[in-house]
Amino acid sequence: MIILGIETSCDETAAAVVRDGRFVLSNVIRSQVDLHERYGGVVPELASRRHVTTIVPVIDLALEQAEVGPSQIDAVAVTEGPGLAGSLLVGVNVAKTLAFVWEKPLIPVNHLEGHVYANWLTLPGQEEVQEPSFPLVCLIVSGGHTELVLMRGHGDYILLGRTLDDAAGEAFDKAARLLGLGFPGGPAIQKAAERGRPGRFSLPRAWLGDSYDFSFSGLKTALLRILEQYQRRPPRRVTTRQPFPEYVAPEYGPNVPIADLAAEFQAAVVDVLAEKTARAAREFGATMVLLAGGVAANAALRQRLHELSPVPVRYPAPILCTDNAAMIAGAAYYLAQRGVRADLDLDVQAQLPLVTRTLIQTAVP
Repeated sequence: MIILGIETSCDETAAAVVRDGRFVLSNVIRSQVDLHERYGGVVPELASRRHVTTIVPVIDLALEQAEVGPSQIDAVAVTEGPGLAGSLLVGVNVAKTLAFVWEKPLIPVNHLEGHVYANWLTLPGQEEVQEPSFPLVCLIVSGGHTELVLMRGHGDYILLGRTLDDAAGEAFDKAARLLGLGFPGGPAIQKAAERGRPGRFSLPRAWLGDSYDFSFSGLKTALLRILEQYQRRPPRRVTTRQPFPEYVAPEYGPNVPIADLAAEFQAAVVDVLAEKTARAAREFGATMVLLAGGVAANAALRQRLHELSPVPVRYPAPILCTDNAAMIAGAAYYLAQRGVRADLDLDVQAQLPLVTRTLIQTAVP
């Protein structure tokens, strides 16, 4: 089964062709980092405008690289949510149009479920990736989401915990902004941390008792309080010719230990993510731990999970960690096996959860 996937949930315009939910025939991504970095984050209106101008060329290129035409496509898959409403609207409307014109089934995919299924994908020229085994624990960490999920089979999810405030990726973005490291924050923090010494400063870890929930807001505030000791002037907003304000990082004194602060901030985030994930794997008898989402590309998180997890740890190739359409097409294959289809009146679901929250008090058999 060959599926065309379309992904426009945030600031990447992406299209991909995947065979049988496993084998990537093409995976085209157009990033908007150049558009949003001056603002220190994604501007929703600008993102949706860029999707409008790039979505058709991206789809054409994905089909060309996969060497397939509309007659060889068995279904069209698209991210329906969660995400930015304006961005989602572009992808959903294009997918509905193609499904109608080509007379193909339309498969709606949850963006977070797509991230999970990136772990099933094999890239061109790569040794075939073995299918993960159930039950497994999956840590989904991205710019907008941090969730810990028990997966007992395809489509069988139990939400163990989630962030109560900032997502891990969002926390990295905000920390990088405070440190003047640029956007996106995750790679910037990781690069700076390579030169730093974690432990020179003491930043808090929000364990929240025995809960599997997460919280990173206090960590971000603690970093700000340390930086205030070095600050010469506060952050300011500069009006540019653009219709949105441009944020300028604060000016610090000459001896600010940026690398050490980045290293400690990264360690504080990674410690909590890894230890809770490893504990969940033990408690629920997981045979494997999966990482998914943009933060899954963080080398420190991968290493820490390998150290703590009682079972093997799996994560996608870096190109499949960030938002992409191959993961959407991959997830769609398994949804299609369960008979999931959408009518052409499909609408975006900007706040669509992966699973309804379930309180776990005892181990699940």
